[in-house]
Amino acid sequence: MTEEQNEQKKKSKHGFSRIFRVLGPGLITGAADDDPSGIATYSQTGAQFGYGQLWTALFLYPFMTAVQEACARIGAVTKKGIAQVIRENYSKKILFVAVTLILIANTVNIGADIGAMASAVRLIIPVPFVIITLFFTALMLLLEIWIPYKTYAHILKWLAASLLVYPIVVFMVHEPWHEILLATFLPHMNFSFAFLFILVGVAGTTISPYMFFWQASEEVEEEITDGIGKKSGVSKKFIKNMRLDNALGMFISDFITWCIILATATVLHASGVTNIATASDAAKALAPLVHTFPYSGFLAELIFAIGIVGLGLLAVPVLAGSAAYALSEAFSWHEGLYRKFREAHGFYGVITVATLIGLAINFVGVDPIKALIVTAVLNGVVAVPLIALITMISSNKKIMGEHRSGWLSKTFLWATFVLMLAAAIGMFVTLR
Repeated sequence: MTEEQNEQKKKSKHGFSRIFRVLGPGLITGAADDDPSGIATYSQTGAQFGYGQLWTALFLYPFMTAVQEACARIGAVTKKGIAQVIRENYSKKILFVAVTLILIANTVNIGADIGAMASAVRLIIPVPFVIITLFFTALMLLLEIWIPYKTYAHILKWLAASLLVYPIVVFMVHEPWHEILLATFLPHMNFSFAFLFILVGVAGTTISPYMFFWQASEEVEEEITDGIGKKSGVSKKFIKNMRLDNALGMFISDFITWCIILATATVLHASGVTNIATASDAAKALAPLVHTFPYSGFLAELIFAIGIVGLGLLAVPVLAGSAAYALSEAFSWHEGLYRKFREAHGFYGVITVATLIGLAINFVGVDPIKALIVTAVLNGVVAVPLIALITMISSNKKIMGEHRSGWLSKTFLWATFVLMLAAAIGMFVTLR
């Protein structure tokens, strides 16, 4: 190998290692976006409408990227979470509304995800529902409260690998690629309540309120753990790395979304399964992975269960953590996953209470799979006023200084607000 080839190889390795090093809050947020609620909602749209909403994955990418970039930039520049920025620059009424919305949406989402994890495990092991939900709740609380942040963040990165089963399915089965490409690039609309209900759910689980608060606060944590949290200003290199992390994290999230819709449309819708009523129904989308093996149905359910549990372990702490950041910042409590429990009782108390309330939701007779989809729709409605608030904060020169949103960022942010508002209004107008 020549010296020039060696140099090129070193540069290639350096580039790859740099990309992997900067993957942090953006990757974790993107992976958590494809939580059990997301999987259920994307599976339902694929089963119910086939390729009819496949375009949403590509269409939503620039909007979710713009929103998350603004949230990450707010955290990086101000070195404060979104709730603290609101408290210091806006009225108490606005702060109260924002924090209340995120607490309601996150707590319901936590409950739905815990229920989905339990239902997935029960496909494999007939453990009583109560026991398995209690086990997962205790496990996640222990992980988030007692494991150091850097270790925990490293674990979260690898849990995202469970999402890879859907791309594998997509490329294992025969696909009508011409039809798929048309459905991906040409939006299709149906102004019925059923179509708009799922559309709001897809938007809500893709551009989710908990992602806003989590990513801003995690950018602050990244700066603190890297030893730059107390320094004034933010370097151009940090902003550049943050944007790379964000863009890649959102791209991976949207690619997985596309694969889930595509896989369920090809495997389920094409075979006449148009409603995801149980975890077993959703697991059938993975059947092509194992169709040549004995007990293929069981294996598909096992793979599905592993994915749901892995993503639940990833998403529920993010949901509880973002609620804790919001409330702690609103009341000026010590907060942050880098702090020990004794240093931030209020912060970890919110995590505990939100998770326990979410657990309790599972004992009021709500169907776990339906709860996941309803949760996504709730997120789609709650996100609308929060996006408007994030747009105003990120564009405020007093708050953001030279790093305030430019015309391109503001265009995408306001477009996101208008489109999600229109979808929500359309859903309620067509409600019968």
